[in-house]
Amino acid sequence: MQDQQFDLIVIGTGSGLEVSAAAAGRGLRVAVIEDGPFGGTCLNRGCIPSKMLVHVADVARTIATAERFGVHASIDRIDWPFIVERTFREIDRSAANILEGNRRAENITVFEDSARFIGHKRVAVGDAHLTAETIVIAAGTRPSIPEIPGLAEAGYETTDTVMRIPELPRRLAILGGGFVGAELGHVFGSIGSEVTIITRGPAMVRDEDRDVSRRMTEAYARRFDLRLSSEVRRVERNGETLSLEVGPGSIECDVLLVAAGRTSNADRLDVAATGVETNERGFVTTDEYMRTNVDGVWALGDIVGRWQLKHNANLEAAHVANNILDPDEMAAVDYHAMPAAIFGSPQIGSVGMTEQHAEEQGIPYATSTHRYDATAYGESIEDHDGFVKVLADPSSGEILGCHVIGHDASVLVQEAVNLMRFRLPVDVIAQSIYIHPALTEVIQAAFASVARKIADSRQGHEHGHADSHEA
Repeated sequence: MQDQQFDLIVIGTGSGLEVSAAAAGRGLRVAVIEDGPFGGTCLNRGCIPSKMLVHVADVARTIATAERFGVHASIDRIDWPFIVERTFREIDRSAANILEGNRRAENITVFEDSARFIGHKRVAVGDAHLTAETIVIAAGTRPSIPEIPGLAEAGYETTDTVMRIPELPRRLAILGGGFVGAELGHVFGSIGSEVTIITRGPAMVRDEDRDVSRRMTEAYARRFDLRLSSEVRRVERNGETLSLEVGPGSIECDVLLVAAGRTSNADRLDVAATGVETNERGFVTTDEYMRTNVDGVWALGDIVGRWQLKHNANLEAAHVANNILDPDEMAAVDYHAMPAAIFGSPQIGSVGMTEQHAEEQGIPYATSTHRYDATAYGESIEDHDGFVKVLADPSSGEILGCHVIGHDASVLVQEAVNLMRFRLPVDVIAQSIYIHPALTEVIQAAFASVARKIADSRQGHEHGHADSHEA
């Protein structure tokens, strides 16, 4: 079989499309390969549909908790089929439009099939063999499935499938206490499912700052059946019921959602056949320019595994496009101040260093925390879980990290992200003018507090003592 020759092959149609579009615009002959809906995980199975469902959950939870504000309301019915149809109507249309746009695009050839490397810069796609001097691997990840006796036979859902299930489960068990468990636990729990969350660790969202993780765990323990430091040892199906052996007892549910992390798709692509190296976790290894060890082969996004976030993949894609098309102006990716959010209830927004990481790395820091309900707006909405925590360099005042839990945390943290990105000190927020009584005052209060601690620490050094943390 004769190879089809291209200038560029892009595998994956999430953020990889930014590279293929830029290259085609420069007149390069581009092959785009995708074995699923166009638009990648974020559009079809991740960020977008999950946040559509989160909004539904937020609406339902607002109604369910309205009585504390003197508003007596109730939910008459949850129309799950309508919720699913509303969620995916525009998503499916967008995916189809992206596919059609690529089919019609000048200089782009679309291949709708799975890809695998069969030699040096040679890719098999269905019955076709493609080759190019430049290849971009942007094929993402898939749900990681733990080896639990009986799991495969009993059946389970993942993020790929659970948001489209035909009926709302009466009892949902979630295996995993990370961001997926937090978000989808909120979704299904708010609209009527009895939710049990099972996690091997002692707390929810353990990658977050320890104070945030602790508060999230407390909040979810009030809402759900939370099984901490627990492990599913066996799964059995009895008719429509799943029985999970957990510790000395068992849990019965109608649907089991496995949310135990993500696995790189590098193995399915057989990247080793073209010489591309992966790390011990199976993710493609790249340098700061997103080049793999094979000249002309690049990688970006979740398959690289630095940050499994859509905005990170977009950042990397912009750099890959620039570095391929303008090699004399290559730029390294700057990951400084990469933010993240968890759209549970409460929400979490975070950026930078956690307190436990600062301690582990021996980095000196000053820290301060301010509660939502210590501000006028925070008290008015009765957010008694929410707080803002700031870590800063006690010498320069530069922000090391900011962690927010509570109402609109994903929005509030952005102020800290913007300052951190340009390595500006806490004083910029502390000395600014904030609208009263907006919720943003909680950000200013936390930053003003840590700024005072830093100032006191400097004065203390002059008098022989300090008030900041020395890790």
